[in-house]
Amino acid sequence: MDSQRLVLFFVFAFSVFLLLDAWQRDQQPAPSPASQASPKTDAPTVPTPSDKLVATQAVKPPGGSAALAPGETIAVDTDLLRAEISTVGGDLRGLELKGHRDSVEKGKNFELFQNRADHVYVAQSGLIGADLPNHRTVYTAQAKEYRLADGANVVEVRLEAPAAKGISVAKIYRFHRGTYVIDVAHQIVNQSATAIQPFGYFQLVRDGKSPAGDSAMLPTYTGAAVYTDKEKFQKVAFGDIDKEKTPYPKNSSDGWVAMLQHYFLSAWLPKNGTPREFYTRRLEGGLYAAGVILPAGTVEPAKSATLTVPLYAGPQEQDKLAKLAPGLDLTVDYGWLTIIAVPLFWVLAWLYHWVGNWGVAIILLTVVIKLLFYPLSEASYRSMAKMRVLAPKLQKLKDQYGSDRQRMQQAMMELYKTEKINPLGGCLPIVVQIPVFIALYWVLLASVELRHAPLALWIDDLAAPDPWFILPILMGATMIIQTKLNPEPPDPVQAKVMKIMPIAFSVFFFFFPAGLVLYWLINNVLSIAQQWHINRVLERANLKPSSKG
Repeated sequence: MDSQRLVLFFVFAFSVFLLLDAWQRDQQPAPSPASQASPKTDAPTVPTPSDKLVATQAVKPPGGSAALAPGETIAVDTDLLRAEISTVGGDLRGLELKGHRDSVEKGKNFELFQNRADHVYVAQSGLIGADLPNHRTVYTAQAKEYRLADGANVVEVRLEAPAAKGISVAKIYRFHRGTYVIDVAHQIVNQSATAIQPFGYFQLVRDGKSPAGDSAMLPTYTGAAVYTDKEKFQKVAFGDIDKEKTPYPKNSSDGWVAMLQHYFLSAWLPKNGTPREFYTRRLEGGLYAAGVILPAGTVEPAKSATLTVPLYAGPQEQDKLAKLAPGLDLTVDYGWLTIIAVPLFWVLAWLYHWVGNWGVAIILLTVVIKLLFYPLSEASYRSMAKMRVLAPKLQKLKDQYGSDRQRMQQAMMELYKTEKINPLGGCLPIVVQIPVFIALYWVLLASVELRHAPLALWIDDLAAPDPWFILPILMGATMIIQTKLNPEPPDPVQAKVMKIMPIAFSVFFFFFPAGLVLYWLINNVLSIAQQWHINRVLERANLKPSSKG
């Protein structure tokens, strides 16, 4: 293998390392020292919209601490969800996804919303205006348990706030069959003598901790996000909120606000065409709020109005998110190679539709990619095979010129020119595969569809590392075979490095998702078969590559 190809191997490995490091620093910055201090307590308890619907201050959690005020719990059970609603504020404080297992305890269902001593993540909403209920108000409900009945498509939970000055408000949750979308409505009845103009706020509150089971070796983004049609998708990391670096548009007539974590998200999805104001803020107790304020309109005496905003709280299923709201599918972040990653996932999902196994779909995708690049690979492998023919002559040049590397390089270039061989021809397959490899890495890391998806035998999660390291070891073995088929570098130092590299790559791949290692393993096997076939063709043409050793 020539020195240029060796350099590309190192560039590839180092590029992946830098990519991961840069992503961790830029997408998930560490909390600033200010976030560890006690924040000021003179902020108002509810957002205050100005004439332009600008929220000057965000909502603080009840009690000014990470512990939300206790209240009675209302349980809701549907085909996809188990929810817990608190009578304090009507907060959605617990949400269990029946179709997804926990990241750590795989025998349990995954819990997105939680209110525990070590983790807080809740959805809150309320009204802005004198004597109007907010997330501190104590509501009452007719029942403590609700269940989606067989044959029914909707279950409704109605919470009543205490009436004040002739104004009564009900907070209504509607859970629908077959979807993670929950409609949250505030119904306002004005029995007073004057008209009112209330605003509604809808926010997501959580701590800045990474989700349980998140790998330090493969960090993912946890934080807020805002989308508008004008500025598109913008992440708002917790560290940026600490520093008040919030460049997203504050006022818009479209868009949504969300909290993201690996594989899952929650997002308030107001209907487009309504003026709104987005806000983010650090709260007391290490919590963060991301929300939106909307006008409920003028409610005349003896009239009523209802302000409804859908809440999506569930997995980042790509085929469904784009249908719910413009840009919501962008929460599945494939990094800077999205243009390659998106088509890769489409093909992968299409193959899965036919075979019913994501691992088999990855194998078939590898074959498809290999076929697409076959003409380029064939030319490169022919170049490498011809380089093997020159191995004895290159060794003679090395013996002839000894330590005079400049003279030896000149002689090598003349030899390549005489034999009509491109010494860089063997690099092409690697150069082509690097962006595909990185794009597929993002696909396997970010696609919830592959979370806990099995292949066979011991591989029960293609999105997690191989628990027995068998795939990385097999991949290292195929790399050793490949080095035997390729021309040996004339430089003894490079030759030793090439012998060590399969071991180093195997260890490096111990921490990669099993699905990605599976792709690289199958790709290596196909490359070995292709190189072996080309070598045999050249042998029959009396261009026999010299053997190593």
